[in-house]
Amino acid sequence: MAIRTGPLPMVPVPSSAPVPQHQETDPAVVALGGGHGLSASLSALRLLTSDLTAIVTVADDGGSSGRLRQEMGVLPPGDLRMALSALCDDTDWGRTWRDVMQHRFLSERAPAGSLQGHAMGNLLIVTLWELLGDPVAGLQWAGALLGARGQVLPMASVPLTIEGDVPSTGPGDESIVETITGQASLAVAGNVQNVRLIPPDAPACVDALNAIELADWVVLGPGSWYTSVLPHLLLPELRDALCQTPAKRCLTMNLLFDTKETTGMSAADHLRALARYAPDFGVDVVLADPEVTGDRAEFERAAAMLGAEVVFGKVGAPGGRPVHDPLRLATAYHDVFTGTLG
Repeated sequence: MAIRTGPLPMVPVPSSAPVPQHQETDPAVVALGGGHGLSASLSALRLLTSDLTAIVTVADDGGSSGRLRQEMGVLPPGDLRMALSALCDDTDWGRTWRDVMQHRFLSERAPAGSLQGHAMGNLLIVTLWELLGDPVAGLQWAGALLGARGQVLPMASVPLTIEGDVPSTGPGDESIVETITGQASLAVAGNVQNVRLIPPDAPACVDALNAIELADWVVLGPGSWYTSVLPHLLLPELRDALCQTPAKRCLTMNLLFDTKETTGMSAADHLRALARYAPDFGVDVVLADPEVTGDRAEFERAAAMLGAEVVFGKVGAPGGRPVHDPLRLATAYHDVFTGTLG
């Protein structure tokens, strides 16, 4: 697949699709992450601004995305599709095309190598990439179809592989360290250490770097800490842009911390992990739900290592589910952006 290195040409937008209009008073917000975590932040941020850019991880190697990546040599489209769907226009047009993009082919009689398990949006995005030879232009066209309230960009210009070390027990009960390669495997490995990207010096998406430089706010997280959040700080060009941007930086914490890839880690441990992997990365605000952060004093001390003020807000969905509620999260982001909490 051809990768764009120069300025993006003007991409015409189908006249029948709704086109969002930016307001001069809207803050320019860049949200980074992947999967369901990024979808949650985008669903909230779209309520606050139309000047919104999603920068998405491209290390997924499981499911439909993994198959397309392996067979076609393309960026994994799944997390990009989910971000586009979260930004769809709030009309019958946008919601219908969102449902089309999210539709997954399922059949009990499907043979191997069929459409079984593929998301329609993944196939559409890869089709646009093949026709246009440009991943960013392809995502713009997909966004136009949805009437997306913002733009979606890959974090890198090439597919990435994520790997890490996991302590294990070998023959004779001796302690060994096992290297786990691939996002899908690493996400369920447990007690992940020494996470890294392959290739380690992959080129970041130029449009993503420009968006970070011009942003008023950069929002990182929520999401799987080692496989969706941390990768943005492991890519050298992207990490440098995040460290050097004049934008304010907000880190959104998860609602569930002791997951398969973060076994035994507290909320404070999550912050210490970011500080360890990206010691030059500073944060202005850490947004967290007070009901799930554990020892409040310890958490605030860990946030201080990043230079951050902690803003506590109830952002979880009703019923205690570990899912961010878009309206509550949007309210919290509004208060953070306008400086009315802290």
